Parts: sequence; structure tokens; C-alpha cells
Amino acid sequence: MQIRRSVFGGMFYPADSEELTEMIDNFFNDVTKDYPLPKAIIAPHAGYIYSGQTAAHALKCLSQAKKIKQVVVVAPSHQCAFEGIATTKADQFETPLGKISIDQTVCKQLNIEFNYVRVEENAFDREHALEVELPFLQRALSTFTLIPLIVGKVTPQHLSKVLLSIWNGPETLIVISSDLSHYQPYAIANQIDYATKKAIENLLPDKIAFGQACGQTGILALLNVAKQKGMKVRCIDLRNSGDTAGDRDRVVGYGAFHFYEG
Repeated sequence: MQIRRSVFGGMFYPADSEELTEMIDNFFNDVTKDYPLPKAIIAPHAGYIYSGQTAAHALKCLSQAKKIKQVVVVAPSHQCAFEGIATTKADQFETPLGKISIDQTVCKQLNIEFNYVRVEENAFDREHALEVELPFLQRALSTFTLIPLIVGKVTPQHLSKVLLSIWNGPETLIVISSDLSHYQPYAIANQIDYATKKAIENLLPDKIAFGQACGQTGILALLNVAKQKGMKVRCIDLRNSGDTAGDRDRVVGYGAFHFYEG
């Protein structure tokens, strides 16, 4: 059995399971409003002291979910340059909160169905954008199988086809991992992120320019699918590192968005 062990415990989030559980629970406790269960979510992926509260706004609603058995996490590649979309041969992903089973049946199916989806283990070796979503999901859902996808050089249209092939019903949740603007002064970042928010809410992928989100391909792909399906979008939280644990000279933006069918 192949196990991918966490790399960023002690950096992006606590490596100690009790400390990590307490931190996530505190973030969840600060989310006072209940939201309907979405089909798809956009959530941030920075260090928890910076983006953890926004991630909690995005994911706390899952703690009431009984139907979700499978989670697709789509993350951008920050460290590894490659063509296409990466999967892994690993059977499990381990965080300080325990092991998550990877749905290798689906991963292999995608490798066969799409010639731009392939096993790229290097893409997973140092990729925080996938890993940091997992403890929040574990704390909210407890038990689920994971379909991890890391996005390299690929068009949003190609990624949309992959999402549609594994969209399924209410048992499957789609999570797009993305931060928003990067390293702008606080006021400018607010303007950029508000424009991104409006584009996402109105399903306008053409209004999101390069540099407005590091997981832009995943966001655009989800917006393409959402337009086809006539989905509704709700912004749950919007802030940046200048609002949390950073200075306001060069901030990173974070947004939590829920996508609803019907």
C-alpha cells in the first residue's frame, strides 16, 4: 500500500493532531451562520493563520452532510511544471488527523478517459494547495474517499470535461483550491478581489484576468460547468492576509464560494 504523508504539518498548519483539531474547531466555531450544502466549493489554501477562517466559512457546512462520500479536490501546481492534470498512484493520503483513502478506481478511469490526465507523482511531492484542504475536510466530514487532481498546463475547457465526467450526484463534492490576488497593497487587493467575487457570482469566467487567482484554471473550469448547469453561486467570505495575520503592504486574497444546483 502506497501512502502519501503530509509535508506541510508544522508549516502551514500544526503537526500535532490535538493542536490541529483545536485550531480547526475554533475556526468552525467562529462561523455562526448555517449554509445549505453546496455541490461545489472554492476554498483558500494558505497557512491556517492567514486563510483558516475563510476556509472554515467554506467548509463548515459539510459537518451536517451525511450524503457526501467522495470529494474531488482540484489544486494548482505551485512547485512542479508539467502538461495536463496530475493524479497519483498512492492508495492513501495521511495528515496528522489520520488517513484518507484515495479512490484509485476513479483516478485510473480518468487516466484512461483523458490523455491529458496522467500520473505525475512529482506534482504531489511539495504541493500545499492540495494538502491544506484535507484536515478541514477530515474534521468536517470524518469519512470520505478522495480524488486528488493537481492542475498543470491545461485549458479550463479540458478541466471542465474532467469535472463533468466525475460530477455524479450529491454523494460527490467538488472543491476548487485557490487563493485570490497576490502581493498587492491592501486597498488594491480589495478592489481586485471584489471584481473576482462579482465575476464568480455572475458566472463570468471571461472577467477573471490572469493573476486574479492562483487556482484560476480550476475556477474557470468550475464556472464553465456551473453555466452549463444553471447553478447559483454565493460568496460566503472575502478577506485577505491584511485582515488576519499579515501586514497590509503586500497581501494575499482569500474567498469562500458555494455553488448550488437547481
